[in-house]
Amino acid sequence: MLILGIETSCDETAAAVVRSGEQVLSSVVASQFATHGRYGGVVPELASREHLRAIVPVVRQAIEEAGAGYAQLSAVAVTCGPGLAGSLLVGVCYAKAVSLARALPLIGVNHIEGHVHSVVLERKQNGEQVEFPSLALVASGGHTHMFHVQRQDGQYRYELLGRTRDDAAGEAFDKVAKLLGFSYPGGPVIDQLASHGNPKAVRFSPPRMKGNELDFSFSGLKTAVLRHVRAAGMEAEIERRRALGRSTARPTRQQWLEVTPPATLHLIASFQQTVVEELIRRATRAAESREVYSLMVSGGVACNSRLRERFLGLAGSEAAPYPVYFPSPRLATDNAAMIAAAAYPRFVAGRFSDLSLEVDPSLSL
Repeated sequence: MLILGIETSCDETAAAVVRSGEQVLSSVVASQFATHGRYGGVVPELASREHLRAIVPVVRQAIEEAGAGYAQLSAVAVTCGPGLAGSLLVGVCYAKAVSLARALPLIGVNHIEGHVHSVVLERKQNGEQVEFPSLALVASGGHTHMFHVQRQDGQYRYELLGRTRDDAAGEAFDKVAKLLGFSYPGGPVIDQLASHGNPKAVRFSPPRMKGNELDFSFSGLKTAVLRHVRAAGMEAEIERRRALGRSTARPTRQQWLEVTPPATLHLIASFQQTVVEELIRRATRAAESREVYSLMVSGGVACNSRLRERFLGLAGSEAAPYPVYFPSPRLATDNAAMIAAAAYPRFVAGRFSDLSLEVDPSLSL
């Protein structure tokens, strides 16, 4: 069964064809980094316009690369939330058009569920399975959520255990990078430079949460970095980095290092270490509160090398006596293969959407 997946929740226009929820035949992603880079973040109106330009050629390319035609498709799946309203509308409207024109079942998919299924998809492609029940940590630019995931008769059930109360983890990475003068997206830049600093040089206090102890908060950490920047008088070096970003589309790690003093590298390393340890602390605590046979980490932040190193180093230990799974980087960031994979159990169960499907920017899982 071939499912066409479409993903336009933020600033990537993506389409993919996946067979039976386990074999990626094609996955095409059109990024908008060049459009939003000059503004230091995603501009919703510009994102919608770029989706309009890209959606037709991206879907066409995905179908061609899969070696299939519309006649071979079994369904079309599309992200209907959460995300940017205008961006979501482009994908949902196009998916409805394909569904109507080709008489294909339409399946609306939650973007966060797609990230969970990126891990399931990765394992299935390797001929392996995720052990359930599992704890799923989804950490990206827009989301930091933890779920207890159970599978029964091929269907999935999700219990939300914790979520961010303010900034998502990826959002904190990008905002701190922008504060320090690095180009958008800043998360990968911080990951590249953190290894050149001392992660214990600057002490950041972990957030103290009232209520649900499994919730996250990263806005206080961002504010702590801002205070450090002001106290250290870093304006001149920040401007040098901004100038580099304006003059060079994608500066290399060496170019960033040339305009980043050791003290700032220590700050970056300490900030990253604090975020990583906070994610690990909450996730392992959540796993202790439920029956868990595995831990899945997905979303764009799952590409962070330090996060992968720390989680995989804990796997099978007393602190985390279960396997820890990450998707490959191409499936960790926003893509349509994960949307098609998440739609497959719904297809099998006959849980289809109709043409009244609406977008929901705040859709919960």
